[in-house]
Amino acid sequence: MLGRRLKGLDHNFLLVLGIILVLNLLILSSATANMNADVLYYVKRQALWIVLGLIAAGVITFAFDYSKLHQWHHAIYAVMVVMLLAVLVVGHSANGAQRSIQIPGLGFDLQSSEFAKIMIIVCFASYLSRRQGELQHLKDLAPCILYFAVPFLLVFIQPDLGTSLVFIVIFFGMLYLAGARSSLLLKLLGGGLAVIALALALHFSPLHVPLPLKDYQLSRLVVFVNPYSDPQGDGYHIIQSLVAVGSGGFWGKGLYHGSQVQLNFLPEHHTDFIFSVIGEELGFLGAGVLLVLYYNLIARAQAMAFQSRDTFGRLLIGGVLFMWLFHIMENIGMTIGIMPVTGIPLPFMSYGGSSMLTNLIAVGLILNVYMRKELLLF
Repeated sequence: MLGRRLKGLDHNFLLVLGIILVLNLLILSSATANMNADVLYYVKRQALWIVLGLIAAGVITFAFDYSKLHQWHHAIYAVMVVMLLAVLVVGHSANGAQRSIQIPGLGFDLQSSEFAKIMIIVCFASYLSRRQGELQHLKDLAPCILYFAVPFLLVFIQPDLGTSLVFIVIFFGMLYLAGARSSLLLKLLGGGLAVIALALALHFSPLHVPLPLKDYQLSRLVVFVNPYSDPQGDGYHIIQSLVAVGSGGFWGKGLYHGSQVQLNFLPEHHTDFIFSVIGEELGFLGAGVLLVLYYNLIARAQAMAFQSRDTFGRLLIGGVLFMWLFHIMENIGMTIGIMPVTGIPLPFMSYGGSSMLTNLIAVGLILNVYMRKELLLF
């Protein structure tokens, strides 16, 4: 039985994932070489999270049929809300935001919003699969908006603008996959963007209408257009990243030889700006290889979604794909100065336990759906 199940996996998908994870540890060894007395401190911790994540992915893949999540979606939604509320009550504050819960004795901060992304995908997939054909009018979307509003607002007030944007992308992406009219979604999205533009205009006008955002968040939303307007402040990250990526050229400077990285001019180069490390030390060639790997990972997952036996499975995989795509586009975009800095990690590459566990749990969900693509497979 186990052999039959293993044959039911997409081995090309797993091969690409394995290459990305190995590349992650290699790049991280260079990015963190001068950050701790133990040069492999961060690599060993990341390797531990990868092992734990792979174990979690294996359990999720083989332990149950994904269709059973239908029965648990209310409980999953409740746990998600409790976790997000707990951050606001007992969360650890860092960099002006309260986003994580410290786990005593383990030296690990649990970032609830990371796991909430997977939870909302599961819950919303169940919610939408029960409402096929009922998403053709604005009044049909009102309950969907309310369903998403609770976790979205709890993340937004932490404040975690980056993850809030991920929630919005997941929301619209999954609605589209569930059959909502494209014109309706475009009107809803256009209306939302118009409101945001008006709010920003009023805020920066002489009226100075207040916004529910921190000053640094507002600055990051606009400074990427011209980072040299604040070169020592919010524009510093972008400028140093552009220098790193640009100086890498085609071949790169070589691992452990990037000046921006090794001399710590580039902030957060093991987390948010890990792609800048690749650009500087492995150059355009190394960055291109990573993008090709991501393309293959996404393409294989998309193919598995089309082979799903039901709408619920397609929505589960689709939600993960929209999450990954936005993370990749936003993270790489901010490192090359075409997107605002939002603190979104690069999937499977940025250092961090919560992010790695979340993404590998997502892998388990995808494989679970694909392995059971036929009702009579077992």
